[in-house]
Amino acid sequence: MNFALALFLLLVATGAVWLADHFWLRARRAPGRPEPWWVEYPKSFFPVILVVFLLRSFLVEPFKIPSGSMLPTLLVGDFILVNKFTYGIRLPIVNLKLVDMNAPQRGDVMVFRYPEDPSLDYIKRVVGLPGDLLAYQNKRLSVNGVEVKVKPDGDYSYVESGLSFVSAQRLIETLGAREHAILVQPEAPSVHPSGVKQFPLRENCVYNDAGFSCRIPPGRFFLMGDNRDSSSDSRYWGFVPEANIVGKAFMIWWNFDDFRRIGRFID
Repeated sequence: MNFALALFLLLVATGAVWLADHFWLRARRAPGRPEPWWVEYPKSFFPVILVVFLLRSFLVEPFKIPSGSMLPTLLVGDFILVNKFTYGIRLPIVNLKLVDMNAPQRGDVMVFRYPEDPSLDYIKRVVGLPGDLLAYQNKRLSVNGVEVKVKPDGDYSYVESGLSFVSAQRLIETLGAREHAILVQPEAPSVHPSGVKQFPLRENCVYNDAGFSCRIPPGRFFLMGDNRDSSSDSRYWGFVPEANIVGKAFMIWWNFDDFRRIGRFID
């Protein structure tokens, strides 16, 4: 059971007790008699749960970064905030859009429901929009035939899970109207063919030794990790449907290992 559903069920349970006491139980209690614990506790928690549910459903939701796929933008252990309304207002649990607002833009860091298992939330960067012809050949990204600009920004080293030491090139990529840092390992292939799955609409993509190219279908988005050679993303499991969008990541609100990251906005 996911947290949103658990919170909703808790809200319903405590709300039911609050309503029952307000309209029926209170009148049946003798004057001066205290509320039983099974009424007092749910009534006390109900307004708190209601506020939390509304905030995380329609305004902001916290997430924790579990992997290094978005290095160097996001570190393992970063706690981030996600704007839930920037792309439209959705019903919680079912994720049905009620009000359409802004469309995702290239370069946005987006949280979404993993297409293969919607109970899992993933975070990647939007690199392709519906209708785009996207290519990633020889470690260079191009959109609609125009190569995305990059410039070197030194080297970057980190320890991967399993205590393996990784050295990569840090590049500044200009995608859309913004700049952000990415990591590439020149010796690694653009795509590992053995990892590419038979995802829906895979016929829109062509894979070869240099990488791939994809025509992004309507209502779908193509997302990649900033740590290009250590990311499971749309290259391997396909397009992200619009219905799977959760929100746009915008700020790091906590990191136990590095307090300097607290309050940073996400590029």
